[in-house]
Amino acid sequence: MRTALSIAGSDSSGGAGIQADLKTMTLNGVFAMSAVTALTAQNTTGVRGILEATPEFLAQQIDAVFEDIRPDAVKIGMVSSAALVRVIAERLAFYRAENIVVDPVMVATSGSALMETDAVAEVKARLLPLAAVATPNIPEAEVLSGLSIRDGAGMEAAARAIGERHGCAVLVKGGHAVSDADDVLWADGKLTWFYGERIANPNTHGTGCTLSSAIAANLAKGFDLAASVRRAKEYLSGALGAMLDLGAGRGPMDHAFDLTGRFKEEAL
Repeated sequence: MRTALSIAGSDSSGGAGIQADLKTMTLNGVFAMSAVTALTAQNTTGVRGILEATPEFLAQQIDAVFEDIRPDAVKIGMVSSAALVRVIAERLAFYRAENIVVDPVMVATSGSALMETDAVAEVKARLLPLAAVATPNIPEAEVLSGLSIRDGAGMEAAARAIGERHGCAVLVKGGHAVSDADDVLWADGKLTWFYGERIANPNTHGTGCTLSSAIAANLAKGFDLAASVRRAKEYLSGALGAMLDLGAGRGPMDHAFDLTGRFKEEAL
């Protein structure tokens, strides 16, 4: 069985962060592992508190995983401080980690800030050059590229600017656009659009974590980058389209196995 590691923050409500990553990786057919960068007290409406792991303990977590069950892919999510970014970059370079997906989580869906300003500079300098692909949303892509994004052409320009500057493929996610859910991938000097239908579902907490984790899972399984992005978008669209209502007395796993049956069968 292929394996994937999530390096990210914990979400106590279970919808984003490490919890979303582990669920997504598992349902996409890989063995999921974690290195927790921070504990958060949060739910779908906001972040109440953040308790960071120490750089030393984060390094121990990463070492423990790589020394026993080497990941076929690594997804990096919420990393709130520059010191933690430096540790992640150093340990992944040491182990020559492959198929690294960097989701530069700067702000939660609720609007709460999740990354210190100096950490953004470290992500640019240390993590993006290691990445197989970075997956910023439109606000994050504006920060990373220094460009203003107002339309599809702006998404293309930002993806190209980030990729050329840092030497990685870049998927700019259009979920923050007004009327669409289209994403654009810059890789190997080419731009590719992945079109999606905007689904009228208010439960979008953790969608970015889910998409990047699904990409990492598919890279771990040996799919190329374009196929991994396409499959990840199909998975996320199916999840949103299921219109799960956690308040109706039905658990999230009741729909999950029907929703992802195709992915589970391929993993067996």
